[in-house]
Amino acid sequence: MSPLDRNPPSLRGQDGEGSVQVHQDADAKIEGAKVFSVYGKGGIGKSTTSSNLSAAFSKLGKRVLQIGCDPKHDSTFTLTGHLQPTVIDILKEVDFHPEELRPEDFVTTGYNGVMCVEAGGPPAGTGCGGYVVGQTVKLLKQHHLLEETDVVIFDVLGDVVCGGFAAPLQHADRALIVTANDFDSIYAMNRIIAAVQAKSNNYKVRLAGCIANRSRETNEVDRYCDTVGFNRIAHMPDVDAIRRSRLKKKTLFEMDDEEDIVRCRAEYVRLAQLLLDGTEGMAPAPMEDRDIFELLGFD
Repeated sequence: MSPLDRNPPSLRGQDGEGSVQVHQDADAKIEGAKVFSVYGKGGIGKSTTSSNLSAAFSKLGKRVLQIGCDPKHDSTFTLTGHLQPTVIDILKEVDFHPEELRPEDFVTTGYNGVMCVEAGGPPAGTGCGGYVVGQTVKLLKQHHLLEETDVVIFDVLGDVVCGGFAAPLQHADRALIVTANDFDSIYAMNRIIAAVQAKSNNYKVRLAGCIANRSRETNEVDRYCDTVGFNRIAHMPDVDAIRRSRLKKKTLFEMDDEEDIVRCRAEYVRLAQLLLDGTEGMAPAPMEDRDIFELLGFD
């Protein structure tokens, strides 16, 4: 029996329509900070978006913590300049005795003071992503790291297909969806909206809006949003500077002052200020598969 099996997450019978999902430990509730959970189709740029948004919050004078929730553990790569070990790997090294860990074992200070944590994930087919998220938050609370934080960003793996990877929604105030101006990204966004709506039945999380990323145009995103009652709250254009920043292991805020970079930085700061000021919680109605295919012009 693995340590993950010895420490199974508790389950709740109804968490959304007919579902059985990982349930938040009441002692692990995040208090005092504004908590955002970032979702979107795999490869859409969630980590780049999350890291630049963390940097923007820090530029506004906020104490920021970013938690990567992907076994690939590269969420904070541009903030720290390297891949850091995951919480789950570090816990394995001490045979799942968290009392043996120090904050510096699993927290790295990145650009402009942003605290960076990589939760990681269980080995394929052996455990639940929700357990990993829960253990990470417990560790942060045990070491009082959340008491010194104004903003927490969860950067979450891919599309939402199970309760485990929806677990950050149990902590979040607002969920953000990163999309692009194409069918696959918008289809994934539609599924994520449904997942957030299910979680909002029992938790405080609400949708803040979507971020059009790597997109010259936003017409398809806007058409979808108009149909379901959702908002696009930012637009990051398809510019090479963003790709180069990733290759250089840097956020946009550390790059040279090229015109495209300056423009993108300003958009991230604007978005960060919008989120700090507070967004109206949205309740869009996700579309049926047949309807979304018809809306976006596919046969």
